[in-house]
Amino acid sequence: MPEGDTIHRTASALRTALGGKAMIRFDAPRLIGPVPQAGRTIEKVESHGKHLEIEWDNGMILHTHMRMSGSWHLYRQGEQWRRPYEQMRAAIENADWVAVCFNAPLVETYRRPDKRRHPGMGRLGPDLCKPDADLSLVVNLLLSFPDSEARIAEVLLDQRVMCGVGNVYRCEVLWATGISPFARVGDLSEADAVRIVNTAASQLRANLHHPRRVTANDVRGGLAVYGRNGQRCARCSGSVDMRRMGVHNRILYWCPGCQNHHDPRVANDPDDTPVMDPHPAAQRFLRDLPWNRDVV
Repeated sequence: MPEGDTIHRTASALRTALGGKAMIRFDAPRLIGPVPQAGRTIEKVESHGKHLEIEWDNGMILHTHMRMSGSWHLYRQGEQWRRPYEQMRAAIENADWVAVCFNAPLVETYRRPDKRRHPGMGRLGPDLCKPDADLSLVVNLLLSFPDSEARIAEVLLDQRVMCGVGNVYRCEVLWATGISPFARVGDLSEADAVRIVNTAASQLRANLHHPRRVTANDVRGGLAVYGRNGQRCARCSGSVDMRRMGVHNRILYWCPGCQNHHDPRVANDPDDTPVMDPHPAAQRFLRDLPWNRDVV
């Protein structure tokens, strides 16, 4: 599953191989929109979160959205592809290189200058991978999110607020800040929002130039909670938990023991509320009952 840092590195590689060079062939069997013509020069390659765009000298733009399955590969002319042709969604060739997009769910073209006319794109938030990203704007977008009841773990994946944060980073950022993934975005203070945005930008930028993601240097594997279900938390020694969350049913990892800042479950339970069964398995069973799901 590609994250913002992965796609940022991909864009850098494609920029080096394709930028300033004439295209000799373009192939996209499921393309939506006009076909870029051979002989045109690629002027720009940019990433915005999971979006990757390639622009030619006539204003034509190829937009690919990686979502969960897409990826770009770069091959020298004549080099064998590592995936079958049937998975190819777009291929761009110049005299030296072949750039191939595999399994991207969205491959389409449109023309500048009015990017807002492109259906489905809309306004994107700043890309946290970029050093000139306006972090104060991201803080404001976070604090002014239209749905104040939305959970912060879901808002972090909304690219109208910020680009670059995927499922791995949302789990790691929330753990690093100690904020509950179930916190309502309307309950966040400005200090909370600043901490979240700065942590996300720092983690993404620290991983731009190497493929192995490291968000917690003192944890084996480099990740504090992601993929560590049932393992001991490096901060509080509690157990890392997981569950599926949101409209896309993405897997969320967090530590219930120390990620309780703004947790609505803690806020709604008085200290003297009796616990029916203190065993973790029993608590998980009760939590997942249909009438209890909305509170977490």
